[in-house]
Amino acid sequence: MTEYIYCTQCGAKNAATNNFCTACGQSLVSSSVHHDQETRQTQAPNTSFIDNTTKQLNRWTGEDKSVSLNVASMFGGIFEHHTQQDAEEIFIAGTFKTTPSLAEVSDAPVRPWLFSRILMLFVVVIGLFLSALMFFQGEKTYPGLVFISSCAIPFSLLILFFEINVFKNISIYVTMKVFLLGGAFSLLTTLFLYSIVGASNFSIVEAILIGLVEETGKLIIVIYYVEHYNLSHIFNGMLIGAAVGAGFAAFENAGYAQDYGISVLLIRSIGSLGTHTLWCAILGAALVIVKRDHHFDSSMLVDPHFINFFIFVVTLHAVWDMNLPLTSVKVTGLIVMAWIAILVLINAGLREVGELQRGKVKIPKSEL
Repeated sequence: MTEYIYCTQCGAKNAATNNFCTACGQSLVSSSVHHDQETRQTQAPNTSFIDNTTKQLNRWTGEDKSVSLNVASMFGGIFEHHTQQDAEEIFIAGTFKTTPSLAEVSDAPVRPWLFSRILMLFVVVIGLFLSALMFFQGEKTYPGLVFISSCAIPFSLLILFFEINVFKNISIYVTMKVFLLGGAFSLLTTLFLYSIVGASNFSIVEAILIGLVEETGKLIIVIYYVEHYNLSHIFNGMLIGAAVGAGFAAFENAGYAQDYGISVLLIRSIGSLGTHTLWCAILGAALVIVKRDHHFDSSMLVDPHFINFFIFVVTLHAVWDMNLPLTSVKVTGLIVMAWIAILVLINAGLREVGELQRGKVKIPKSEL
């Protein structure tokens, strides 16, 4: 695409490659330099923000450098052709016979795609239930609509984290068990904590309290599963955290449908793109970063590598619940921030694979 600059003498439009104005003959070199400086000044803040954000998040993982976020490459597999056999091969991962050795684990960039097919299945079923409800007054389809809508995005995101677990050492059975039991127990734990501290509105203080209570409730269950299965890989922590968070999100979404109807449920389901599933995945990864191959100890919760991520997640949750203006801008920004953290942790997980294969990190014994 041709770039243009304007003559400072007569204002005529000239090609950026011209040295002199075609209208008055004025030298354009100074104008070109000025134009380049303005362009750099305009572009620098955006680049700097992303670099600074990823560098800060990455510092919490143990590496002091920014991370390149190649989202298009990561999700490019969504638009490629895949067979049913490709999908089935993903789902058989994590068994005694299908878990690869460390040497076979790849540290190449992850390219999940199956989650998008699962999401499309949910969308089709939601469309069928909505059609039955709207055109045929099929009231008996309402519970099914609530169930499917509540699970659609949280469960699809869970499949994404199942796909990117490059160690392929956690089966779909274990994942589903944590999704159902972990989600239910985290909800129960959160309700217990609410019974102690209470929370009745969405003021700034109450929003912070809600974020602290709910993230603590989910974290307790994540700690149990990470310790129970003796997990020490970042991708494993992300998957277990995502499973607990997805279960929590699905059950909570269904509860809102009971109180506020299907329209609110559908809005909340879309919002699930950047809430509990991602927040809890971040906590699961952060927990494993400080735990590694050791048994869990409460001192790990005050390790800067963990506590920074915990404060980050509680802050995202609290701001999400605050009654602030420009709600759509707020929600979009929070979803983007959560995904930036996930992408940084994915980078840390791939870095961990290389460290393991070079013998820099001790390999724990799995109890899955």
